[in-house]
Parts: sequence; structure tokens; C-alpha cells
Amino acid sequence: MKAVAIIPARIASTRLPRKILREIAGQTMLQRVYEAAKSCKLLSEVIVATDSPEIMDVCHKRGYRAQLTSDKHKSGTDRVHEVAQSLPDHDPIDVFVNVQGDEPLARPEHIDALLRPMSNAQVRVSTVMTPCPPADVANPNAVKMVVNKQGRALYFSRSTIPFDRDMSAGFRYMKHLGFYAYRKAALDTFCLLPESDLERSERLEQLRFLENGIDIYAAETPFDTIGVDTEEDLKRVEGILLSRK
Repeated sequence: MKAVAIIPARIASTRLPRKILREIAGQTMLQRVYEAAKSCKLLSEVIVATDSPEIMDVCHKRGYRAQLTSDKHKSGTDRVHEVAQSLPDHDPIDVFVNVQGDEPLARPEHIDALLRPMSNAQVRVSTVMTPCPPADVANPNAVKMVVNKQGRALYFSRSTIPFDRDMSAGFRYMKHLGFYAYRKAALDTFCLLPESDLERSERLEQLRFLENGIDIYAAETPFDTIGVDTEEDLKRVEGILLSRK
């Protein structure tokens, strides 16, 4: 199975502008994400997909493979799709991996887990989940998910799902992490479909797959991450990285 990772790296993020180039414990966010993906032995290539000539310049100086993409894309998946469309057909790629550029705690084990469900040729989309820390159960910035016994995603939400009516002691909530793997046909379909009602309500693009009958399978990992959207997130991640040192 040939898998290629594409890192969407937008410069003009809404809540934390230029976050992809912000330093966290001595390295930029982009550097941390790229190096984590590059160290995964299951990937054939890692490509940065960006709308920014400045990010392109940073990538060239560091020897990262990068591609300039449209600045009109509404989602990281659209940016991944543009790069996927441009890759040559003579060396077919089985799976495209979306490693979101605002996941500085990414590690190769996340991608190892992500690719496990894709060993089944019938699986078209996969993602990763981890036990939800208590502090994130009610946090709308931490996306929760529920799956069936086979690992197929039933729903994703910023709300606390499922609702624990009887306040069961020790209920195990699952947190969704920002990693995706797609077959090319599923990626093509996603980008042809309009934004779905659930996607618009939750502001979660993966719901477009579910609302249109495309299953997502999730593999579990013990390694949590924090997607960086705010200055507070950035400081929290930096504290984690410095404590590891």
C-alpha cells in the first residue's frame, strides 16, 4: 500500500494568524508536523500544500517538498485534493493522508494507527481517536466521536456525546484527532459534494462524508494531541513539549 501524506498549511488562519510559522519550544509548528510525518516509515512521501509564497520559501530552505495551491479553498481537504490531482498517474498512490498543519504534537504513531483500517481495501476513509481527557469532555474545541463495534464512526460532535443520562461512573468518551486517510475516489467525491447541513452546524467537515453515506473508520491511539487554534492552545502545547525535555 503506497501512502503519501499532504500537510495543508494555510497562512491566514482566522483565530491565530500565521500560526503555522509560530515557534513552539524552539521549532515552528510546520517543522514539528512535517518532521513527525517524515519519520513515519509507512509513508512514501510528505508534501506541504500551502497558499503562501512565504511558507513555500520556508519549505524550500528546509528541503521540504511543497506545492503552492489556491487561496480559495474552504477546507484543508480541498487543499489536499488539489495536490492529489496534480500527482502523476504513472506511479499510483493507494492512500492520501491528511496531516493537519496545526497538530504540533503529531507523531508517527498517529499515522501508523491511521493506516491500520486502510489495510482493508473496502475502507475508503479512516481517522484516529483517543480516550478523551476529563478536561476535554465538555470542551467544544475538542471533538468527540462515537463508533460502532467495528470501529465505524457513527457521529462526531463538539458537544459531549453520548449523553450519559445516568451519570455512569468511569464512562469512556473518545476524542477525535485531526488525521485522515482517504482513497482517491472518496477524496474526489468529498470535493464534489456541497457543504452538508450537519457539517455547517458543527463546523466539522468530516460530517460531509457521513451525511452522504461514506463510512469513516477510526483506529485508537493512546497518544493525545492538541490542535492549535488560539494563543492559549499554543501556550498549552509549548508547556507539554517543554515538560518532556
